[in-house]
Amino acid sequence: MKRRDLLSGGVAAGLSLGLAIGGAPRLFAQASPLSLRDRKLLEIAKLQQEKAGSLLWRTDFVGIADFGLRSSEPRFHFVNMDAGRVDSYLVSHGDGSDPEHDGWLNWFSNEDGSHCTSKGTYMTYGWYTGRYGTSIRLEGLEPTNSNALNRAIVMHRANYAEPEFLDKWGRLGRSNGCFAMGDAQFKLALLHLGGGRVLYADSLGLREDGSIIPEDQRRAIEVLMPERPTGIEQLNPGVY
Repeated sequence: MKRRDLLSGGVAAGLSLGLAIGGAPRLFAQASPLSLRDRKLLEIAKLQQEKAGSLLWRTDFVGIADFGLRSSEPRFHFVNMDAGRVDSYLVSHGDGSDPEHDGWLNWFSNEDGSHCTSKGTYMTYGWYTGRYGTSIRLEGLEPTNSNALNRAIVMHRANYAEPEFLDKWGRLGRSNGCFAMGDAQFKLALLHLGGGRVLYADSLGLREDGSIIPEDQRRAIEVLMPERPTGIEQLNPGVY
């Protein structure tokens, strides 16, 4: 039997089955592989890559840290631009951004010595060995994170960002402003984000179902000004 005849027969059989079941051919739509939240994240990732423009070395992955979610939630998203897929994991924020240590980021800051997380678009650079072992350098591309390289705001692994820490304490520990992850999750960061890719940090508050957490159900995010006292001794885990 020729391939054309086989295909024709298959189509005819399918139409016959459809007629037998419902009296008319039934066409089944393919479900989108991405959830509403993940489609939103993919759109954000595209915008951030456009913002970075020619600075990009690689366009296969974008990292998005959603600090509008509590540290107990998987809020660091690896957006696979080629496969159209999003995988989400835990990430810590700075202790200066969360002095009460309740798991919510209260404010961002770009100031040296603030121990705060900074919002905005970053470029990832090469790896280096620092206090927490292999780490990824970051350069801030916006006024809100332009001091990242000088502040040694980096991606690194940390025990206080492990799932076991969350199981014990109900929230992650805090960094000095760096993007800290558990060992297994940070290995993915080394694989997916190292060298010339985009990382974006903001307070999005995107739930898994795609809805946004209302402002009255999360902490209002402020920008920490230089004159605001922190009272926190500088101890930077990303010194290199």
